[in-house]
Amino acid sequence: MTKLLTTPKLRFWESKFIRRVFIVLSLFFGLWLIAWAAAHWLIVIAPLDQADAIVVLSGSSTLLERNQRAARLYQQHRSKKILVTRDTQRGSWSSAEQRNPYYFEIAVAELKRLGVREEDIEVLDPPVNSTWEEATSVREYVVSHNIRSILIVTSSYHSRRALLTFRRQLNTTDVQVGIDPVEPGLQTPRPAIWGFSLKGWQVVFLEYLKLIYYCCRWS
Repeated sequence: MTKLLTTPKLRFWESKFIRRVFIVLSLFFGLWLIAWAAAHWLIVIAPLDQADAIVVLSGSSTLLERNQRAARLYQQHRSKKILVTRDTQRGSWSSAEQRNPYYFEIAVAELKRLGVREEDIEVLDPPVNSTWEEATSVREYVVSHNIRSILIVTSSYHSRRALLTFRRQLNTTDVQVGIDPVEPGLQTPRPAIWGFSLKGWQVVFLEYLKLIYYCCRWS
């Protein structure tokens, strides 16, 4: 008799627990899927087989991956020239130079270390503090130097906003704009795991805020 009374209660408890576990796992998977899709949507690729110039966008936290990508494209003969935007941020103390070099100076040194000839690197003026200012600086340069195509190199999650910004800035010219971003996983987390790291939130979440700001500015 005791067995008949306790068995249904045990089964009910087990089924309730399983339902709760299933709900929690479903919510977790749903949130993970949304996070993955949100990060993946920011990544766009519009490669060019050949370009008059490769444009490396500034970015202190992702400087190494961007310049490695640019040097690789240069070595693949995708372009004979690399343009570096002149940001205003300084890096850490250099005992060799006895000062804090600018990040664009570090970028140039890294490109040369990776095999890019110094005469094929050009730092653009004036100094810039945003993607919009970078696009403005590049526009002035390409128009004055009769450049017809550029290939942008930036980090993966910055690629959609960068491409939209440059194409908007250059829409009155005949310049073809392509973009070949760095794959995530080097200095930025992959789409599948960005939500589990502070770096991921700093990159992906803030990128959406910047993208919304740019869209409001353009409207």
